[in-house]
Amino acid sequence: MAGHPIAAPTALRVGHLTDPLGIDSEHPDLSWRLAGGRQSAYRIQVASTPELLAADACDLWDSGRVAGERTGGVEYGGKPLGSARRAHWRVRVWGMPDEETVSPWSATACWETGLLECSDWAGAQWVTAPEWASPDLHDPSSPLPLLAKDFHLDRPVRHARLHVTALGIYEPSVNGSRVGAAYLEPGCTAYDKRLLYATYDITDALREGDNTVGLLLGNGIANVPNVPGRYEKLHVSYGLPKALAVVRVEYADGTHARVATDGTWRTALGPITLSAWFGGEEYDARRETPGWDTPAADPSRWRPAAVAEAPDATLSARTHPPIEIVETVTPVSITEPAPGVHVFDLGVNIAGLPELSVSGPPGTAVVLRPAELLYEDGTVNQRFTGRQCYDRYTLRGSGPGTGSGKSKGNGKGDAPGAAAVTETWHPRTVYHGFRYVQVEGLPGLPGPDTVRGLVLRAANARAGGFRCSDELLNGIHRLIDRAVQGNMYSVLTDCPHREKLGWLEETHLVFPAVARNYDVAAYYRKLVRDMADAQTDTGLVPGIAPEYTVFEDKFRDDPNWGGALVLAPWHLYRTYGDTTTLRATYPHMLRYLDHLASRADSGGALLSHGLGDWIAFDDSTPKAVTATFAHHRIATALREIAEVLGLPADARRHADLADRIGRAFHSAFFDPANHTYATGSQAADALALEMGVVPEAERGAVLDHLIAGIRAAGDHVTVGEVALPSLLRVLTAHGRDDVVWDLLRRTDSPSYGYQVVHGATALTERWDGPTRGSSQNHFMLGAADEWFFGSLAGIGQAEDSTAFDRIVLRPTPVGDLRHASAWYDTPRGRVSSAWERTEEGGTLRLEVTLPPGPDSRVEVPVPDGAGDVRAPGAARPVGRTDGRASFEVPPGDWEFTVTS
Repeated sequence: MAGHPIAAPTALRVGHLTDPLGIDSEHPDLSWRLAGGRQSAYRIQVASTPELLAADACDLWDSGRVAGERTGGVEYGGKPLGSARRAHWRVRVWGMPDEETVSPWSATACWETGLLECSDWAGAQWVTAPEWASPDLHDPSSPLPLLAKDFHLDRPVRHARLHVTALGIYEPSVNGSRVGAAYLEPGCTAYDKRLLYATYDITDALREGDNTVGLLLGNGIANVPNVPGRYEKLHVSYGLPKALAVVRVEYADGTHARVATDGTWRTALGPITLSAWFGGEEYDARRETPGWDTPAADPSRWRPAAVAEAPDATLSARTHPPIEIVETVTPVSITEPAPGVHVFDLGVNIAGLPELSVSGPPGTAVVLRPAELLYEDGTVNQRFTGRQCYDRYTLRGSGPGTGSGKSKGNGKGDAPGAAAVTETWHPRTVYHGFRYVQVEGLPGLPGPDTVRGLVLRAANARAGGFRCSDELLNGIHRLIDRAVQGNMYSVLTDCPHREKLGWLEETHLVFPAVARNYDVAAYYRKLVRDMADAQTDTGLVPGIAPEYTVFEDKFRDDPNWGGALVLAPWHLYRTYGDTTTLRATYPHMLRYLDHLASRADSGGALLSHGLGDWIAFDDSTPKAVTATFAHHRIATALREIAEVLGLPADARRHADLADRIGRAFHSAFFDPANHTYATGSQAADALALEMGVVPEAERGAVLDHLIAGIRAAGDHVTVGEVALPSLLRVLTAHGRDDVVWDLLRRTDSPSYGYQVVHGATALTERWDGPTRGSSQNHFMLGAADEWFFGSLAGIGQAEDSTAFDRIVLRPTPVGDLRHASAWYDTPRGRVSSAWERTEEGGTLRLEVTLPPGPDSRVEVPVPDGAGDVRAPGAARPVGRTDGRASFEVPPGDWEFTVTS
């Protein structure tokens, strides 16, 4: 080995996932991280077994030495794998500046394909219970189906996979044990177009001899029944619950066995007696059949499954993290506002499942009412949903059971000498948004373990964190983060208690708040595919995806909502280097651009439809301002996308459109006498400055007008969700973070601080949400997190950078803030920025961590531009400007000190 040693690459991923099972791409994109140094070239090897890989016998692919610093988005270029095949891979890199220095091979990683062809599902039939097989004969009051299949394995198993999907909700089990950690599978899609299937490794769950696979079914949002008295946001049915599954077994001797859903499966109506996505779940534990999903099940209670009609939809693999339990919350208080009515306060607004632990006589019914707010009398307030939402659990009573939870003796006893059984239960086919749980019908006194909150969300890994010396700002960050979590399900919802719909504007307007806190590289691919699936034949992208209900025009067709089809993939590219999604979605983007042209004015530039600056206090901003702003952003992004995809003629056409839109916007809305746009609102000025259409000679005056408007409003924002990100970015871009500081420090309405001091525990739907009573878990106003990470801590990338290949750290001490810090896991690795200044303000210390790869730029703030900067020897100074000393800095941990 020549030169100095270089460490082996780490964090190998396929399609932004670690060792994924059941992906449906035969040429997935591969990525890795450097453990140190800088890469000049790489080599990837792929083999069908780890033994072949170790022996350099790469029967699938050997990329050879490929020059370049690329560490992600490398498409597998080997032999097509086909279905249910496993590939093992490794990578090594050459370093810089000595390009003959080569690393050891990385640890071996792998991926496995799913069932890629329709023929792979041959013999598998959609099945359900007879009572649920036909909509015409279905009784809505029927309990939900259980499905099971007993099978015999006559020799040792090498590995086994369960491939499964359902219309509705399914929960799989093998030999009496739940399979995997995922909840609410298979996730929300346009069920008439696409259904997701998952692949589970069930090798360890099987045994030589008799085995059983079980499936519990629920309605989900695929079938929302009309239940009298129960809340429902909408009524929709793509069909009754049914399931499709294939078990593939490879024996140790290389032979195979296969089990698929068909009429030989057994079925019974289970203990879930109601599954209403918006209204709640009911569960009668007396209907449980212990051991139903084991070979010991009593055959007398079972009937043959009914074969159901197959949905007319494409089966696609789930290639993003599923929904999982990520946290358990216990009550901070228990009150009894009325006799027999107990209210549990979890202390924080969450999305997930209320879990009940109770013992009592058989047939005792306990009702759980989740809510975000309380009435003055201390009972839960579900006013905002109108009709009631609640879960009901009917106790099994003494004796063992398997249910959805656990049973244990609690020593109280329900008969002399007998131990009572504690039954622990939570819903399995619905979820709620709530802070409070009102419990009615408890057979005894409640305790601290009676109710818990199980926090659910898509299991996207934590990717960043922020902290500073100001507790109000920390509180704002916590509100935003909790609201992102509460809406990060199989779609990015607007709120978990009321709508649970994927409103699209949030996916791009608040992308930094989502992506700086969580790794959403794989997750956003799914969201974008939902948008493409929702696109109509005319090119329209509706405001929600999947489009489970058709709203009136302004809610269905707004370019700040539909434009997510263009802007979300662009964010994916800028943040993670994802060209795959750009390429796949580009034809859909062009169709959407044609749709916008059909709604534009005669010049093809100005748009005037949609919702305007939604939830603004100042509603004077014309819809034409926000709609045309979106049109301009879309055309500008398409120019850049076309350049990335190597389509220069398209890029020029999109650039011409963006220029025409910009000129039309300025001509239509500029007020030269007052140096403002349209009505002079904060939103109009901010959007004009963000678009870059303000002439240079007027830019300072328009900025002054914007700031004067903020000051005149008492340092409050009056904008809504569309203009808010632009307003914060514009102020930062023009060196006015002091104005952002002033407005974020407000605690009267409208402000973030108002929510903090009025007891919000997640960001609310409106600026004055805690006292207005609208949604208490809504992340659409979460743009402040972009400022926390990107301005206070200063973590960002150069404008021409992709996937943080050119990191820029530009922290901004502001106000009387003493310290601020943030970290973020970029595709290259972790970057962190932490600054602290003395009480007297005479010294500032900045500590940075820069990941392996190219040098980064660190722009150190210098008070009044005249301080001394002590920099590490490895940092190369590149000049001072605008009160900052800039350095080119190699990877590593470094400290800078500034004294005045």
